[in-house]
Amino acid sequence: MTRTVRSETMEILRQHNLTTIFGNPGSNELPFLQDFPEDFQYILGLHEGAVISMADGFAQASGGAAFVNLHAASGSGNAMGGLTNAVYSHSPLVITAGQQVRSMVGLEAMLASVDAPTLPKPLVKWSAEPLCPEDVPRSISQAIHTALLPAKGPVYVSIPYDDWDKEAPAEARHLAGRTSVAAQELPAEIVQDLVVQLNTARNPVLVLGPEVDADDANEFAVALAEKLAAPVWIAPSPSRCPFPTRHRSFRGALPASIKDISNILGDHDLVLVVGAPVFRYHQYVPGLYLQSGTRIIHLTGDAGEAARAPMGDSIVTSVRGSLRTLAEAVDQTSRRQLPDLAPIPAASEGSFNAVHPEAVFETLRTTAPKGTVYVKESTSTSAAFWQQMDLDGQGSYFFPASGGLGFGLPATVGAQLAHKERRVIGIIGDGSANYGITALWTAAQYNVPCIFLIMKNGTYGALRGFSKLLGTGETPGLDVPGLDFVQIANGYGVPAESVSTPASLKTALNKALESNRPSLIEINTQFEG
Repeated sequence: MTRTVRSETMEILRQHNLTTIFGNPGSNELPFLQDFPEDFQYILGLHEGAVISMADGFAQASGGAAFVNLHAASGSGNAMGGLTNAVYSHSPLVITAGQQVRSMVGLEAMLASVDAPTLPKPLVKWSAEPLCPEDVPRSISQAIHTALLPAKGPVYVSIPYDDWDKEAPAEARHLAGRTSVAAQELPAEIVQDLVVQLNTARNPVLVLGPEVDADDANEFAVALAEKLAAPVWIAPSPSRCPFPTRHRSFRGALPASIKDISNILGDHDLVLVVGAPVFRYHQYVPGLYLQSGTRIIHLTGDAGEAARAPMGDSIVTSVRGSLRTLAEAVDQTSRRQLPDLAPIPAASEGSFNAVHPEAVFETLRTTAPKGTVYVKESTSTSAAFWQQMDLDGQGSYFFPASGGLGFGLPATVGAQLAHKERRVIGIIGDGSANYGITALWTAAQYNVPCIFLIMKNGTYGALRGFSKLLGTGETPGLDVPGLDFVQIANGYGVPAESVSTPASLKTALNKALESNRPSLIEINTQFEG
């Protein structure tokens, strides 16, 4: 039997457990999908922005790669907003796009992607269009390994659609079974130096980033913090939760401004930053990068983040391996252990027809089962979320890593597809929900039992916060009135209801948790501006 480019590619995907394909096909993609294997699953999204974010949520929740198939230049362009989040979350997405037949690309025929490898740059680690059909399987293999090797991230391959039925070269048989592993354990002399510095620090502090959670290393972060009796902050604008939020060491998420971070870290002589950039600032509040007498040591698996850091000593290494090694090697400090955290304060009461965000999260904390995964894209409620929630499991929290809207709804679907035993709840603002609203259709059609909570306050809350910070006052485009998510969800086939009190929210949430179908709860939420 003749082995084709398509059949060899499918075998490569099969060997790498990439049998779930997220896509929205056009004519260029149909030859790839022809004779679709029975052991593969195709997840259709109605817009490429939702497709890329579903795959992003799937990859982060599963801990592996996700395969995406987009439509030529137009579909790739539609996906690029969501792709910005995948870049900063280090999600290993293997993105393919159909190209016109080879003989028509130079003519710029309809659906030809001119200079296709350049289109997604600089948002991908690697981008290519194979120079001949015989090189397609090898290019797919290279894409998979590149996406998964440190630092993980998205890759892109453009494939002319007349390549798929060509005969594959005999050498392609070597591709499916090959592996690649990056070993970056800390050398003994560096371990010894770090241990001395941590043991002798007067007042050390840990700043943990999303790589810790992604590398399944939370338990080692806890062990290290307990040995050092050190407070722990999450790096600014966290896209994952790398530390249990009710542990005595937990101090919350750092603000995203130069001055505020410098002030918070100023009392510490040694700051160990693990699995995060130094630092991802957002709000422009100028000040000193670092107070006098404070030193930063930076452990990361991303050489780019190490190179970009404006201060500190960076070491490019395995985050999991480094934390495990340090947790075992440092001495148990003689400093007094930090006191237990104060009890979570009672949630603020909302108005007569709206629920306060704190009450929403209090209800989630007391009602949702242990192990629930939260996908959050309600940016104006972050302070209330971190105050009220009790997150202690690996992979319990996902947030758009670049701040690009449209991640939340589809990522909730993707994360639930990756989890068979854990329930996934999306907490989505009414403004951001519209960027990925078509994911409701996918949830309904594939009966994905996730729960969507729409925080409906009628305004872009984060923008209102920035209008105060920037002193811009009332500007156009801040409000989003007139949205009815119950009708929208029902139109896509998702059961939905609207609530306005904590009691009715709890009832609706219990009902959704008992269902094995997707559900949407629109929560009339009080805006705290």
